Amino acid sequence: MKIPKHVAIIMDGNGRWAKARGLARTHGHIEGVKRVDEIVEAARDAGLEALTLYTFSTENWKRDASEVSMLMQTLVAALGQRLQKMCANNVRLRVSGCRTNAPASVLEAFDRAVETTKNNKGLVLNIAFNYGSRQEILEAVKSIAADCAAGRLSVDKINEELFASKLYTAGLPDPDLLIRTSGEKRISNFLLWQLSYAEFYFTEKCWPDFTPDEFRLALADFAERDRRFGTTGKGEIR
Repeated sequence: MKIPKHVAIIMDGNGRWAKARGLARTHGHIEGVKRVDEIVEAARDAGLEALTLYTFSTENWKRDASEVSMLMQTLVAALGQRLQKMCANNVRLRVSGCRTNAPASVLEAFDRAVETTKNNKGLVLNIAFNYGSRQEILEAVKSIAADCAAGRLSVDKINEELFASKLYTAGLPDPDLLIRTSGEKRISNFLLWQLSYAEFYFTEKCWPDFTPDEFRLALADFAERDRRFGTTGKGEIR
């Protein structure tokens, strides 16, 4: 079966999952963490090179302060509890996003996990945290503009490869497949540059119900796609 190198997931629907069961939103987030463990293992077993999880966006800071605080605490705890397992499974952690205004406790937990797993050679687990694609693109543009202004770069040297090297995801292959759970059909300021030729897969399942079997269904659906990248499949431009 044709397997994508890189899958990105918008893990949506934790709050709705909890509300449908008469539970607090926090219960949905806690249950969602369990799915992360299972999907990471499923991605590793399937032979993926990279898995990017949209964990917290720049817009998510607008949520209720108590919910945000709980999410930060859950994230720190989850990283600490799973660090040994990541090493045992040869998973390398990296983080994509802006460090500005992020809680020190979260940044410290990320830094510790990234450093501890840096020599692992298996699946790259990329956590998109405090991530917003428009901000990412603007920062890349500013960086290139600064290089040009300082004489370190000439305009005729600017190309797609250079631009990609300025993004948070520098060094990762672009996602082949984007999965979004909970029935929403939008990408919500996520990987706008990187998803240019990705296949999209939308499911009605909320994230806490997105099991490894559901993940494998998405991979099987991807395997049936005819990816032409602008051609007819015979090397001809459409």
